[in-house]
Amino acid sequence: MKRRTLILAGLSAPFIPQRVFAAAPRMNVVKTPTCGCCTAWVDHVRSAGFLIDIADVTQEALWALKESLSITPELASCHTARVEGYFIEGHVPADDISRLLAERPDALGLTVPDMPIGSPGMEMGAQSDAFDTLLVMRDGSTQVFEHHA
Repeated sequence: MKRRTLILAGLSAPFIPQRVFAAAPRMNVVKTPTCGCCTAWVDHVRSAGFLIDIADVTQEALWALKESLSITPELASCHTARVEGYFIEGHVPADDISRLLAERPDALGLTVPDMPIGSPGMEMGAQSDAFDTLLVMRDGSTQVFEHHA
């Protein structure tokens, strides 16, 4: 590299967006080994830039994890993830997770209860149901974080 190029690169570094230098968020995903929609969701968040660690566990171990994170049966889905102090339950879109990490609300995490058709990992051609991503507050209450038509 020429000296001039090196100097110009060094001088322009402060003007490069900080996001370029930020490490991709690492997400720990816990699922059962035979769940295909969980694997499809993992592919979705991985393609959005998240680094993924996967643990395949029994259904009993997965439900024990959900309980330890205060994920009630009404809020549950088929897989559970953790990222930067939050839980991510079910087929939450990667954009919603990125927004959660950018805004950092005082909450437990996000959930898309059940398994809505058309949510990431649950794609079925052109068929799609409207669904909400819910923000789970520390007291267990929820509020709509994002509506997906």
